[in-house]
Amino acid sequence: MSADAGVVIKKGISPEVIGIDLGGTAIKLGRFSPDGKCHHSLSVETPQPATPEAVLGVMVDAIGELDPKGKCVAIGVGTPGPVDIGSRVAKVAINLAGWEDVPLADWLEDKTGKPTILANDANCAGLGEAWLGAGRQFDNLIVLTLGTGVGGAIILNGELFVGRTGAAGELGLITLDLYGPECHSGNRGSLEQFVSVQAIRRRTGQEPAELGHMAKAGNRQALDFWETYGHHLGAGLASLIYVLTPEAIIIGGGISASAEFFLPATLSEIERRVLPVCRPGLQLLTAELGNQAGIAGAAKLAWQVVGAKG
Repeated sequence: MSADAGVVIKKGISPEVIGIDLGGTAIKLGRFSPDGKCHHSLSVETPQPATPEAVLGVMVDAIGELDPKGKCVAIGVGTPGPVDIGSRVAKVAINLAGWEDVPLADWLEDKTGKPTILANDANCAGLGEAWLGAGRQFDNLIVLTLGTGVGGAIILNGELFVGRTGAAGELGLITLDLYGPECHSGNRGSLEQFVSVQAIRRRTGQEPAELGHMAKAGNRQALDFWETYGHHLGAGLASLIYVLTPEAIIIGGGISASAEFFLPATLSEIERRVLPVCRPGLQLLTAELGNQAGIAGAAKLAWQVVGAKG
């Protein structure tokens, strides 16, 4: 079966889909109706070592627990790495053992009999925010997730943009400093090397949450750090705005908990660097769905497979 195969919806049964967010420590699942309502969710531990076969087995068992009556008609999965949308393969999964060119969509379809679609987890989080969260009133937006790394998603005309092969939207890998720190991608001075958790640790020796608490207490050093952080983020976003002219930029991920301390500097940097004609009415917002964004976005992709409109 392939993701574009026909979907049979039984008469008298309200169809639902399953959204899955595969992470290094947990696999989150949710069962969604077309209007975006999550009827049931659960989280299971990612097996260790997280080999593809072990993860598949845990996923299949969790799907059976989440949907014991078989009401769900399709499955969407977000994986932590690039996805080849043509071959429906997880090319690499960050922090998971032995993941290279894994045909996860085909495997899940064989085990469940349900059409399955894959996407990068950051893309799923962005699509979730666009569908049910802070981006629901916009057709063109950027979602940036600030965490251990920096992920992103691009929504154009209401649709997730993933490029020719499915690898587009790696927003954290754009170059900010030609001679900056080396990046795991092979780039140097990428945005990720200035605004990720790892970058904050390298520059300060402290955790983002700790710096956030210090800023709340009025610590001048922490407040100065977040202001500089905001300027770096704004400089990176300026390049993206010139290319995409979004209506809104949504900031998510764990670091966004301190957004009140860096977003003013981010906005001022954008206003300084970007011509007004390229940012009319631009809104800079924080994400609303938290760790549920990934399963929501994966479910939205599954509805697109079915052909239903949320």
